[in-house]
Amino acid sequence: MATQMIDVIKAKVTPRVLPAAKPPRDVVIDALLVEDQVLLTKLLTEPADYVDHPDFADLSVELRLFGGPAKLLSRTATRFVEWADSITDAVAAGERVPALSYEQEGHLFERFNYARRQAARILTESNARKLTAAATRRLLAWGHRALSTRSVIVRLNMPLVLAMAKRTRLTNIDFSEMISEGNMALLRSVEKFDCSRGYKFSTYSCRAILKAFSRVAMRASRYRGQFPMEFDPAMERSDYIEKQREGVEENCVGELKDILIANRAGLTDVECTVIRERFALGRTETGEHPAPKTLEQVGYVIGVTKERVRQIQNNALKKIRITLEEEYLAA
Repeated sequence: MATQMIDVIKAKVTPRVLPAAKPPRDVVIDALLVEDQVLLTKLLTEPADYVDHPDFADLSVELRLFGGPAKLLSRTATRFVEWADSITDAVAAGERVPALSYEQEGHLFERFNYARRQAARILTESNARKLTAAATRRLLAWGHRALSTRSVIVRLNMPLVLAMAKRTRLTNIDFSEMISEGNMALLRSVEKFDCSRGYKFSTYSCRAILKAFSRVAMRASRYRGQFPMEFDPAMERSDYIEKQREGVEENCVGELKDILIANRAGLTDVECTVIRERFALGRTETGEHPAPKTLEQVGYVIGVTKERVRQIQNNALKKIRITLEEEYLAA
């Protein structure tokens, strides 16, 4: 019995074989939109697989799944005429869609896999030749149908990932990383789900999402084993420049004191007094550092206005700066 079941499964899932079709002529590719060129590259380079269904052999399958036969919007279009569909239209409009029944869910998956089947059929029928312009347009139209249907399925089931992430108690893992891994597992589940077996998609995808969470936990555990400490961006930045700047500042302060003590800047007695009183250089009779004086207080000491004190101070600082640059910074 188990062997028979495995044979049935193998018969339903098509093998992952790279398409043998060759790209169309350059003039056909250049006439396509950028998004169509990207999709064409994807269809020609990735395996053309799909999940088969017994109803796909029915001649009226396109009428049942899509509302009518596959007809391009125009002679040069790469999309089919789409008939009204309540679920697809509601999702596109951003409306709240209630939980789908088994029949509604199966209808969406049949649409998705039939579109992939038709795209694979076009690639196979090309028989390793270059795709014609007509075949290229129909291939892209079926590809767009498959992508749009997959988008509807994923958007309807994304709340499932959020619910599973909240129920999974993995406190040491970033929640956004869990959501990302869950979404990737959801996409893979959509690609492989077989609606003809009689199960809801949530039954199949929940297991895949939980396995994705388990892989995240194992990866985080291995990472913590190799890097026990949390990542600190501040530790990635070197403080060499800051330490070098602090050393230069300390040396400049020491050199500045030597210039003032030896008066190598050629300051007058008045300028020395202004600098000493303004910046509280030296010590008082009790050995304490004096408090710096305002311009007005210094002016009272030397008997001039505060504006004159400012001029004397600026002139003295200019002399000191020139001496510091010539004797220390230039070296």
